[in-house]
Amino acid sequence: MMKNGLAAYKIYRALSYGVSPLIRLHLRWRRFRGLEHLQRWPERLGHPSQPRQPGPLVWFHAVSLGEGMIAIPVIKHCIQKMPHLNILLTITTLSAFEVLRKRLPSEIILQFSPVDTPASISYFLHYWKPNAIVLMESELWPNLIMDASKNGSTEQGVRFQLLQAPPYIINFSGDLKYVIGDIGVDESSRKSIDNLRLQLSHKQVWMASSIHRGEEEIILGVHTVLMHLQPNIVTIIVPRHPQHGREIAKKLEREGHNVVLRSQHERFTPETNIYVVDTLGELRQLYTLTPIAVIGGSFVPGLSGHNISEAAAAGCAILTGRHVGHFSHMVLEMQQSNPLSVLQVSGRVELENSLIELFTNTTLLETRRRAAKEAFCMLSSDIVANIWSLLNFHIFSRSFTETKPH
Repeated sequence: MMKNGLAAYKIYRALSYGVSPLIRLHLRWRRFRGLEHLQRWPERLGHPSQPRQPGPLVWFHAVSLGEGMIAIPVIKHCIQKMPHLNILLTITTLSAFEVLRKRLPSEIILQFSPVDTPASISYFLHYWKPNAIVLMESELWPNLIMDASKNGSTEQGVRFQLLQAPPYIINFSGDLKYVIGDIGVDESSRKSIDNLRLQLSHKQVWMASSIHRGEEEIILGVHTVLMHLQPNIVTIIVPRHPQHGREIAKKLEREGHNVVLRSQHERFTPETNIYVVDTLGELRQLYTLTPIAVIGGSFVPGLSGHNISEAAAAGCAILTGRHVGHFSHMVLEMQQSNPLSVLQVSGRVELENSLIELFTNTTLLETRRRAAKEAFCMLSSDIVANIWSLLNFHIFSRSFTETKPH
């Protein structure tokens, strides 16, 4: 198995050498399309845009906004325990960069992660010389791991890459998806949310979040039914991608609906009953505006669900579809902690009936809200402290006089 794995890696490395010029052209094309940062895209090739300060440095490697957000509480805890520590956080997507650059403490270095080609990884590691690398996601990039492991912990690096890590070096500290820390909302965003809360104060509100294409028809169909029963209702729709939100709003306006689009900063009129959010990084605050959260990415076959912990932390009654994929473990954990914490429904009719029941039964609504909050509190306790203990034992307690990654 080890020989086969190393042979496969050598093939991968040779291919990544061969396609390096094409990747550079691909990045330029992505830049032209607005998918890479206009000035900082060379970071994707390992070229830094900020100085490497003296002292030990830990590299937290994330991909998109979700992984970057859950890294923040861990990073802040590390800085609190070791103020002299340099922290480098890398992300891949432009949308994650735009959100995180406004919310990270100033002492954290934010860069775009290098593509997994030998030259990019080598240049990146040679410049930053991280003492440790913390992978915040499940995508395992061979060149990153193998090049880093050449400078220390080679056997563990190889075993990790081949998924043959011995049990004694594997630890489970808890699911970071349950960690909801302070993400640093600026004053204008806070005022905007408070203003929206005031406008919704006399409305019956529910929210459908992380909606994918194909799911908006289900949500809007349910909205129409609820409007006949609860004329005072407002449905907040938060698509997974902002452009999808703008498309939904235009379609609804053409059909004669009174829609407010978040990016336009318009106020509600008495006739407004649909609020479409086409911004990023606000979901955690938006959950505080609604007693009911329907989590999307779960109502159409082929989808795989989304994180429900932020809604639970806000004390929402949580509903989700059946297609929750790799989030099925989280749903099961919540339900095992408290059976009323998450309600799974099979489709539009069940969703309609469940929402009608929640809107007409205040006691049931409050019970489900409390159940979600209690389940979250139990499952989220001590996770960051546990992670710190493991990082401290395996990394920070060792001498930082070395410049080799572990």
